[in-house]
Amino acid sequence: MILRLYASLILLWDFSVILLYFAMQLLRSVYQIVRPPKRKPVAGEIVAVFGASRGVGRDLALQMAELGAKVACVDINSSENDVLVKSINGSGYIAHAFECDLTNKNDIIRTVNAIEKQFGHITMFLHCCGVPSPRSLITEPPPIQATLNLSVVSHFWLLEAILPKMKRNNHGHIVFLTSVAGLSGVKHQTPLSVAQFAVQGLFESVLDELRIEKFLRTINISLVHLYPFVVADNCRNDIRMRIPSAFGIIRSQDAAHKIIDGVRRNQLEISIPKYCLPMCHVLKLLPRRATLLLRNLFDTGVDF
Repeated sequence: MILRLYASLILLWDFSVILLYFAMQLLRSVYQIVRPPKRKPVAGEIVAVFGASRGVGRDLALQMAELGAKVACVDINSSENDVLVKSINGSGYIAHAFECDLTNKNDIIRTVNAIEKQFGHITMFLHCCGVPSPRSLITEPPPIQATLNLSVVSHFWLLEAILPKMKRNNHGHIVFLTSVAGLSGVKHQTPLSVAQFAVQGLFESVLDELRIEKFLRTINISLVHLYPFVVADNCRNDIRMRIPSAFGIIRSQDAAHKIIDGVRRNQLEISIPKYCLPMCHVLKLLPRRATLLLRNLFDTGVDF
């Protein structure tokens, strides 16, 4: 009897502590909406942008360099990547181009070693490959294996090559980019949608690994949710929307600026546009048929 009472008191105490911490975190989150955390400097950081030659990846590389980071621009498209690096270096910033096929593990290892030889250990990397452009969402889907290798498997190979060194140095930041396809799916793009869902699962798994190993204070991780109406100036956007004024369009430069701002504030999840992720979370609380009706209402031209 006494043991049962003791166990009940311990359970009650633990539950009370959890509720207290929960309330504190809730208040902290509300406070940070009013007064966001200070931006951390990125000057001197070794930043690797995988998928840097075009779109949001290109603007991320440019803006990181402008903030004083040493940027490794990695892409399989060497010609456009070289043009980007020449532009960055011509403006007085530091960048170097690396050609890499992210579907090849040996090529990833070779590239990471080359970056370390050029700059030192990578302290931040952004995986921008596999995030669909607006046009790619309405074209014929790529082969299944290629999609999964580029959008999912490559993350594992990059983590194997980079994360252990971040842990040894007790410093780093990992940024995964995913799209709306990982929240609701896209018509005729099942492999892409599955890959984007997988990236979110990978984010949760790595986050928990860092928590268990007590690295969350020194190694940060962010998941970026991009939406189809984020377009690059050099990409055509053929996505139609039933109610265009409800969404609007964000330039890739602006999207990159918002992503970097969130990364510098160590945000766990970043949504571009900002309101879309909370809206998706709220919609998940509704009955499935109700969410389908709402998707019919806003019809973006990729859902149905």
